[in-house]
Amino acid sequence: MTPRPPVLAFGPISQAAPGPLYEQVVAAVKREVVSGRLKPGDALPSLRALSADLMISLITVKRAYEELERDGVIYSRQGLGAFVAQSGLVQVREEKARVAKDALTTAVAAARSAGIGRDELAQMLEREWIEGDKDGDSGD
Repeated sequence: MTPRPPVLAFGPISQAAPGPLYEQVVAAVKREVVSGRLKPGDALPSLRALSADLMISLITVKRAYEELERDGVIYSRQGLGAFVAQSGLVQVREEKARVAKDALTTAVAAARSAGIGRDELAQMLEREWIEGDKDGDSGD
């Protein structure tokens, strides 16, 4: 008996949400990987099952899986399905670390142009980190 794929906590995937549907699926899978709900070797839902669950086109899910495979987050095996790659977590974390660094670079430039010093900026960052913990986004 094949293990059942984990139940994924996809956020709202809809035309009303920002971004193309396939990008929303990609982001949702990456969220599941980085949260640890999807681990290396875990099976993802089949294209048809995910398409039915999310009520989106099979072609949209296929495109999302192709993108995830191209990014090295998942791999596919003919007749077996798609699985989280061993390097999947590393790939997602590196991508998110680049985004965080870019945001920090922008924040530092904005702080400098506003005359905010290093200590004050560090305090602002600490407050934001604590607020994120309160919102359930510990990030530790």
